[in-house]
Order: sequence, then C-alpha cells, then structure tokens
Amino acid sequence: MGGIPRNGAAMFEVNPKARADLKSGTLYALFGEGEWIYYGQVTSEKSVGFFRRRDHEVANVKDILSSPVMSVVSVAFPSITRALRAGRWVKLGRYDLAGALHIVPPQVQWPVGTLAVTIWEGGGATRETRLEDPAIQDLEVVAVWDAEHHLPARLTADFGVEEAAWHVGGPVSRERKLKEEMARRFPDQPWHQLPSDWVRTGRH
Repeated sequence: MGGIPRNGAAMFEVNPKARADLKSGTLYALFGEGEWIYYGQVTSEKSVGFFRRRDHEVANVKDILSSPVMSVVSVAFPSITRALRAGRWVKLGRYDLAGALHIVPPQVQWPVGTLAVTIWEGGGATRETRLEDPAIQDLEVVAVWDAEHHLPARLTADFGVEEAAWHVGGPVSRERKLKEEMARRFPDQPWHQLPSDWVRTGRH
C-alpha cells in the first residue's frame, strides 16, 4: 500500500465513511511533510505512539512495530477521522502493542502565566518543579495535536533530519524555545513577553 498522487499531493485512498479506531494496538500509516509516510500506534491510554522510521511506501508491519518509539502524543480524535476520510491517514490493522508503548511516559503540565510545572506519571501528579529543570527537558508538555494541521510539522521536528519549523513545540525544551521566539518576534505584545525570572534555553 503506497502513496497515491492526487492533485499533486501524496494520499491514501479517500474513504468518506472512515472513522477513527481508538482501541489499543490500532496501527496507522500517515503522510507527513515531504511525502514521507510515518506510523503511529494507539496506546492503552489512547495516545498515539509514533515510531522513528519513515518510508515512501508502507513498510512491513513487523518492521514497523520493531522500530524505536520516537514520541507519544495526544491526538484529537475527530481530526483522525477527518484525516482518514481525506486520505492523509490509513488504518493498517490492530496488532499487539509495541513493547516500548507499554510504558506510559511522564508528561508536564504547564499552566499559563507561571514557570511552575507539574509532572504527571501513572495517572497522577507526582511532583512539582520549574520549567527549566534539566531533568524534564525531553518530557512532553500536555497538549492535543491535530492529525492534519499539526502533526506533519511535528513529526519532521521529532525525526530531526530536516530543519524543523520554528513554531513546533512538544517537549519542554522546544516549548521554551517557542516562547522565546514569540517574544523576539512580537516584542510589543504583552502576552508574549517573558517573565523576569525566565531562564533562557541553554542555561540552567
């Protein structure tokens, strides 16, 4: 099953009746930027774990599921349905959950207007710390991503070969850089100003 060029864009078959399947183990192939095909599997927590591999034709399922996990994110369920119907995602089937996806990674809750964050792990808040804490820089900030409008750029950033768009967040380190760039681009807008005790990226 490969990409089908339509109107100059790589697509899977359009399916107007498709609906997102959120059962654990459901495996999807999806088009990202540059017509690369990425893969995501639904976890027991109904997040989607994306694998660190990409292809121009859909790979063998066994090879996909044996690939390292790249990131685990929350995806808006209605957006998966839209992407399936538009031919941007396709369901490959339901399989045993990849080993690494049995582990639920901790996430960071970052309330607006503060540099104090809460670490969530195992379904509950485990501790509080500050945004610049070196131990949390690779952890995902709690957010919901759109399958069509947000994830293609996000997967490019996560894969780390091409230069990522400046506006792509995700892990704490990228979210901090995003805030700094917004402050630089829009210095006259109060809501983008950094607090006085902000610690710049690269410093702890």
